[in-house]
Amino acid sequence: MDPELEAFIPLFPKADLSDPVAARENFAELAAAMPVPDSADMQVEDRSVPADPEVPVRIYRLRAAQGAIVWLHGGGFVMGDLDTEHPWATRMADLSGAVVISVGYRLAPENPFPAALDDVCAVLTWAAEHAAELGVDPERIAVGGHSAGAGLAAAAALRARDRQGPPIRFQLLNQPGLDDRQETWSARQFTDTPWMTRGKVAEMWRHYLGSAPATPHAAPARAADLSDLPPAYIATAELCPNRDEGIDYALRLLQAGVPVELHQWHGTFHGSQAILSAEVSQRQIAELGAVLRRALAG
Repeated sequence: MDPELEAFIPLFPKADLSDPVAARENFAELAAAMPVPDSADMQVEDRSVPADPEVPVRIYRLRAAQGAIVWLHGGGFVMGDLDTEHPWATRMADLSGAVVISVGYRLAPENPFPAALDDVCAVLTWAAEHAAELGVDPERIAVGGHSAGAGLAAAAALRARDRQGPPIRFQLLNQPGLDDRQETWSARQFTDTPWMTRGKVAEMWRHYLGSAPATPHAAPARAADLSDLPPAYIATAELCPNRDEGIDYALRLLQAGVPVELHQWHGTFHGSQAILSAEVSQRQIAELGAVLRRALAG
């Protein structure tokens, strides 16, 4: 493990989703301790996207932008909201120059699949229909996120392909959760790694799926056909149960003819980029912004 990261492991809360309410409170406390970049020159606006029910979003605009990203927070489908994602959404807008539409999707277990995905797709459709109001090209709208949010982004790309829209320019998948089966080498070997354990992954999927069977739109790794999907950037953490499902997904996308950039970050663990003082975290965050900037400009 990267020594700059290892020193902070005792400060990370226990990896546990057995009590969703308590987990949300702990996650919110952790997020509140994160420094927020200066947003004095950034327009930040809370909106509600029409849907059933309405979906809260927070829109970040820094300067004239070519494109936008519908951005999805992590938290195992159980934790997180617009406030916990505020430090990261601000960074993404600042580093990429894109309009960032952060989505407060419904959480499990109170709202199991497909509630969160329905919310994400409603926002994607709204963004495409309101591109002129957002000041962006409707053909330059990406989707992305962290962890469970990255899994939702991949699922939204699959659903958009299967339902012929809305168009998605790019998918930015940071440490995605894609597979409920936990059969990969990393899922079987990394049972007690920091922040993300095998037990936590099992709880996450149990909360999210509820009584529904896992389908490709719930767990994208189950999709048999990955052709005709948007180009992707996939980042994985070395010491993470989700590592190999992200790498496998990248390889399958490539084999299906989808352009992919894959970055496996040595010495990192799931969510370790929250340790902002570490040099590897700074490189990870900067790369996410740079990749999105290129994807929306090219």
